[in-house]
Parts: sequence; C-alpha cells; structure tokens
Amino acid sequence: MNPPSLHTTPPSPVDSAEAIARDVAAVGRISAVPSLLKIICQNTGMGFAAVARVTDGTWTACAVEDTIAFGLLPGGQLQVNSTLCMESRAARLPVVIDHASTDPQYRDHHTPRIYNIESYISVPIVFTNGDYFGNLCAIDPRPANVSDPRTVAMFAAFADLIARQLENEDRQERAEVALQSERANAELREQFIAVLGHDLRNPLSAVGATADLLIRRQSEPDLVKLGTRLKSSTRRMSGLIDDVLDFARVRLGSGMNLAIREADFLASGLRDVVDEARASNPQRDIRDELSINGVVRCDPARIQQVLSNLIGNALTHGGTDDPIVVRAAIQDDRLELSVSNGGDPIPPDDLPKIFQPYWRPANSKPGGGLGLGLYICAEIVAAHGGMLEVTSSAPEGTRFVVTLPVA
Repeated sequence: MNPPSLHTTPPSPVDSAEAIARDVAAVGRISAVPSLLKIICQNTGMGFAAVARVTDGTWTACAVEDTIAFGLLPGGQLQVNSTLCMESRAARLPVVIDHASTDPQYRDHHTPRIYNIESYISVPIVFTNGDYFGNLCAIDPRPANVSDPRTVAMFAAFADLIARQLENEDRQERAEVALQSERANAELREQFIAVLGHDLRNPLSAVGATADLLIRRQSEPDLVKLGTRLKSSTRRMSGLIDDVLDFARVRLGSGMNLAIREADFLASGLRDVVDEARASNPQRDIRDELSINGVVRCDPARIQQVLSNLIGNALTHGGTDDPIVVRAAIQDDRLELSVSNGGDPIPPDDLPKIFQPYWRPANSKPGGGLGLGLYICAEIVAAHGGMLEVTSSAPEGTRFVVTLPVA
C-alpha cells in the first residue's frame, strides 16, 4: 500500500516546515501515544493507526503504528484532500466506516479506492480553546466493526487525552521560554542598576571631595560657605540616587535589598541620623526620645534610611516653628518608630496617595524631590514584615509610625 505523492504548493505559515516539525516533535514527546496506538490496533483488529496533524493545506503523520506496511512514518505526509480527515475536520465529527465497499455513503468515495481500505475511523483532536489540531485515525484493508459505540468512545477519549497532553506541552514550553526571558531580563536589570549607580556616584563623589576641600579653607569664609552649601547639595543628590536605585530595584523585579542581622545598638544608629539632621538644619527644633532596650532583627542601615526620609519629609512639610519629635521604643515584641511634626495637616484626600511613587502634594515647592522618599520607606518597612501608617490633623499634627517585628 503506497500513499499518493504530494502536490507542491506554497505553504501557509501554519504549514511551514518549522511549524509542522514542532508539532510532530510535540506529539513525539507524549510517552503514552505509542501505547495508545497499539491499544487501538489490538482492540479494533486494524493494522494502521496514527495521530495526524490536519490543516486546510496539509496532512502530516505525527505518530504511527503500522503492521500492514502502509509505508508512512512520523513526518510523512498525504494529500489532505485525498483523506477523510478533511471531512472530519470540516464537520468536527468522527468519520466511521465498517465496510467501505458496501457502505451506501462511502462505497463510491475516492479515499477508500485510493488507499485500498475497507475499515476507517477518524476522530478530531481539538484543544479546549476550540483550535483544531488534527485527527486520531485508523485504517485497514479488511472490514472491522469500528462503529461500535464503545470503540468510538475509546477513540474520542484517546483523542481528548492527546489534546490535553499537547496543551500541557505547549504551556510547559511557553513557561520555559518565559523563564529564560525573565532570567535574561533580570541580568539586564542588574546591569542597568549597577551602571546607573556607578555612573552617578563617581562624579558626585568628586563634587563631595571638592566641597570638603573648600570647607577646610577656614581663612576664607566665603569659600567655607560655598563648600558647606555644596556639601549639602551633594548629600541631597546622594539621597535622590539612593531613592532612584531602590525604586528601580523594586519596580524592575529585584526587590528591596536587605541585610538582616541582630542589631544590638539600633538606638545609637538612629540617634546618628537625628544628629545629622540637626547639624544640617540648625535652625529647626528636632527632638528625640529613643529607648530601644533589646535586640532588633533588621537591616539597621535600611531603618536609618527610613528615619532619614521621614525626618526629611517633616523638615520639608512641617511648620518651621514647630518641633519635630522622633520616638523609638520596643513594646510587646514590636519596635515602634515614629516621627511627628506640626504645621498644616495633610488633606484627607491626599492621605491614601502619599506612599505612591512620584506623588507630591499640589503645594510642593519646585525642587522638593522626586516624590519617592515615602514610597521607599513603605517598601523597606514592608520588606521587614512591618507596617508604615500616617495620621494627620490640625490639633495633633502629622505623625508617621513604623511598626516592625523585633525577631
């Protein structure tokens, strides 16, 4: 039995050599298919069974069981119009023939004559989204009782199983491609962050060193004043770079970097932040009540960063004549760190927005920052498994409260 030769026509994208090879390989990876085809032949007495990829333009064998020397191997093709699978595809229904030469509908059909077959069955393989893959089919030159409902049900069950397995293969392949892409993107993100930090910090360090040299010129007050102003700007720029890098890490998928450890002297580190704020803003009243008796498991540098941002926010938006009060204490196995300031309260409509990135109140002065400080604070606190909350009213002022687990 020799299948007819194929006509050569320009392939459509779905019938490209790459697409056909991919689907043949996908069926070949389903380990159960050979066993299913053997079961079909054994239960029906038919000598040839196949999983076929069927489109409007091509019929391709993806897996075969051949005991009658039909001569078709995986990857082999037939003229699609010479097969009954084309009719099954059009109707999306099985085509079943027990004895073709005596069948009223198929005794004069070209397919049984071309392939010299008497028994035939072809059942659609359809994905859950309705896409048509092909057919599970079997043929034999002898008659067979394939129209038996149990036989048709077996074919339908096997066809559905093959469809589900192909879908699983596709999902797994897509997941692997996505994983490889994500790994490549992650490497690119890390390179971007590293380059950004390097390229911005190096010139800033040079500016900071220049400021230090000017401050040392004590005999020239104008240069000292210029150096002090330059140092302040450098410090502010460094903070902005930190915020941008943290934002990039969070939004680009790397997450907030933490170096968690047992911090024995967290109060001392927080007091350093307060002292630095006092030194940079001698005209403001910044008070502290720090009483942390115990060990706190955290990233101390990150908690210092949170406090620095919160104090900076209070300096920018709080009343200039009102004190800024920093408190920290351990209560009930939780660390509570707060920054309070007076001045105009935050409007109620703005409270839900203040932890959003790049958001700034409508009355913000130009050059007041990127609007990332409070967002970064919230991300750091969340990465510690804590909470950052804010309350604001005219009588009580504005108060940011960080609550962190101690252990």
